[in-house]
Amino acid sequence: MSDLPPADTCALAHWIPLAASRPAMSPAWHRWVGSRDSLTLRLTEAGAPRPFRVRLLDQRLGTPRRDEARALGIAPGQRAWLREVALCLGERPWVVARSVAPLSGLPEHELAHLGERSLGSWLFRQPGLERGEIEVTTAPAGFHAATGPWGRRSVFRRGDFRVLVQEWFLDAMADDLGLPSR
Repeated sequence: MSDLPPADTCALAHWIPLAASRPAMSPAWHRWVGSRDSLTLRLTEAGAPRPFRVRLLDQRLGTPRRDEARALGIAPGQRAWLREVALCLGERPWVVARSVAPLSGLPEHELAHLGERSLGSWLFRQPGLERGEIEVTTAPAGFHAATGPWGRRSVFRRGDFRVLVQEWFLDAMADDLGLPSR
């Protein structure tokens, strides 16, 4: 039996560079999807006074999807740290996220105990952190039933550590903030 994540049963997302999405993406969405700062902070500010909460959906060692392995530059089938969360305002998920990190260079003692804290709250405190280019998709997350207009991903690096962070903006967020459909 394979330990492939449930997302592999769905059609694989087609990722394109952020710049290539400009004709199809509204300026309002581009401000969210193209932002390079902390999404946690942006969500907290936009959703106030509702409390921000991270709901841990799954965290385990497993096999990344092929597109995830390719983005990280690791061999297909190589095991990695996988984490799936819902970023909620009140109890309403606005974003779902899936993070994948190769085991080599993984600061496991720090990441294994994140619990219901955001990965971003840890990442953006790391000195020397570099963020790669942002890619986008209109495909659904695959590991969560909620849908939305856009997903984005990028690789964060610091020394030997790297993590692919994938975030899907949900229709609930668009509705609550009055954002256009795309």
